[in-house]
Amino acid sequence: MRVRFWGTRGSLAKPGRDTLQYGGNTACTEIRTDDGSLIVLDCGTGANDLGRQLLLEKLYRGHLLITHTHWDHIQGFPFFGPLFHHDGAWSVYAPAGLGTTLEETLSGQMRYEYFPVTLDQLGAQIDFHDLTEGEFNLGSVRVTARYLNHPAPTLGYRLEVGGATVVYASDHEPHSQHTHARTNLPVHREDIRHLEFLADADLVIHDAQYTAEEYLDKVGWGHTAMEVAVEFALAANVHRLALFHHDPFRDDDTLNGLVEMCREMVAARGGNLDVCGAAEGVSVDLPEGSAPRPRLEAGTDLQALVPTGLRPKVKTKVLIAVKDPALKRMLPFALRPEGFDIVNAADGKAAVEKTRKERPSLVLMEWDMPGLNGLEVCRALRDDEDDELIRVPVVLITERAEAGEISAAFEAGVTDYVSAPFTPQYIRSRVYAWIRRAWQGQTPKPTTDPG
Repeated sequence: MRVRFWGTRGSLAKPGRDTLQYGGNTACTEIRTDDGSLIVLDCGTGANDLGRQLLLEKLYRGHLLITHTHWDHIQGFPFFGPLFHHDGAWSVYAPAGLGTTLEETLSGQMRYEYFPVTLDQLGAQIDFHDLTEGEFNLGSVRVTARYLNHPAPTLGYRLEVGGATVVYASDHEPHSQHTHARTNLPVHREDIRHLEFLADADLVIHDAQYTAEEYLDKVGWGHTAMEVAVEFALAANVHRLALFHHDPFRDDDTLNGLVEMCREMVAARGGNLDVCGAAEGVSVDLPEGSAPRPRLEAGTDLQALVPTGLRPKVKTKVLIAVKDPALKRMLPFALRPEGFDIVNAADGKAAVEKTRKERPSLVLMEWDMPGLNGLEVCRALRDDEDDELIRVPVVLITERAEAGEISAAFEAGVTDYVSAPFTPQYIRSRVYAWIRRAWQGQTPKPTTDPG
């Protein structure tokens, strides 16, 4: 497996004399396997140069995996040369929206007001696939898609072929900064799931847009501090970490210093992790080995593909139980435009009663509610005899930040928690992910807290 970087910058393309070493193009990474499979991860501005190279090699067919449809990850799509070739054939994958398809989203940026060529005028055959969490095969490659934490529906991708594993986790923010004092593992279960996603990979390409100091002013923006990316990689026993999604205003000299800082951090912990900064034009070769990765069982191929049956025929209900006036205004503002049907509860007792009556797809409530607090509401639902109520996602909103309280929430069966304040985009993304999981039957029954 050969991995090559064509765009490593985040948020905004920034070519210039200060970004020559690491490059100024936004996210685009190419992967080629021994069997000839071609996979492109994201389609930022770096896709233009990749496309030109593929045309020179007369390679017109492949797979494009998009993490999410923010501009810095799709702006190269209208400029990707193989899409215009009449012999081209591309399968394009990205997270499904609740009300829109991938094809509709990509065609939006190619409307005639913005671009002279519309999507239906491209010469290649293009098949669009809306994804959720799950696994599927691309040739000899097994792909695992996992939701990341970003203010838009976002997927990371784990690619395995033979003995080689690459994880691409761009645009991700830790769910919590807290760890258990005894185990030093993350408190938040989603962070533990993230470690499992990275586990034992030969190469992890990970969001590292900020330093830990910068992150303090960027909480909720959906990106990782590079020191935390190193901690994740060490905890997950990763072999090589490529710091990715560089801040657009970070020059080469500064990045060199930060990469060296991360290497010193690894050395101080006695780790063997190889840390580098992802740079345009740089390739990483990973031997696939002789033992092929087992393919998925028959009938499970493309299980991450969103079937028509998972699109609701009626509005999706979200029960909201909050007392803060600002949240009462903001949450409907964030969720109603996405087609959610809002059910309100004035206190904890009403939240339990309305959940039993209205059967919402998700319960979103403040931790400190009158009547019954969030933990008491969750316990009441988890103790119900109705399996649907036992599994309904319950997401708490709180300003609490103590690790012990977070652990108590998960022990009570809370699905997730969100620390206030947050943006409408952020809460929309978290609600989206848990509702998708619920539609798939992936909402787990509560278990004992792992710490």
